[in-house]
Amino acid sequence: MGIFNKKFAEMINIVLFGKPGAGKGTQASFLKSQYDLVHISTGDLFRFNIKNKTELGILAKSYLDKGDLVPDRVTIDMLENEVDKNLDAKGFIFDGFPRTESQAEALDNFLEGKLMKISATLSLEAEDGILINRLIERGKSSGRVDDQDESKIKNRFEEYNHKTAPLINYYKRQNKFHSINGIGSIKEITERLIQLIDQL
Repeated sequence: MGIFNKKFAEMINIVLFGKPGAGKGTQASFLKSQYDLVHISTGDLFRFNIKNKTELGILAKSYLDKGDLVPDRVTIDMLENEVDKNLDAKGFIFDGFPRTESQAEALDNFLEGKLMKISATLSLEAEDGILINRLIERGKSSGRVDDQDESKIKNRFEEYNHKTAPLINYYKRQNKFHSINGIGSIKEITERLIQLIDQL
């Protein structure tokens, strides 16, 4: 039991925040290999479950097809399944989840049941103007329509600000929130993240 507790106590579990274009996906892949973590992106989880017609994927699709939001419980069940499949990992990067305070509480409760906890919440920060330019550039090669329209990008930023503000306060109350300067080269930003994680 002591060894079991020690293993989980040494895990690095990170929540990665950042507006669209902040570089979450890029940095998650570096941190994943640096610390041997499992990257759990809710977007990827949804795509995987829907494509493979899992029970949860079929359930999620039934809501999406009606134009409804997928209930928290379905998302959390997908995420819990993914954690359970990777309990030998050295930790997890949660990307795109939690998005609300109730989701953050559900994640904390689930991890607590596994004798695990969130180590830190890292938020990649950059000015809106820089992020808009990044997204429009990305849209030229990715073909993503929502990356090519400045007004749609600004709407996504508004939604992010509205939803994330309470979450930031939630993690600040736990002394787990860290703001990271997301401007500079990819290597510079990675080094800032590593410096912070190594101090946890």
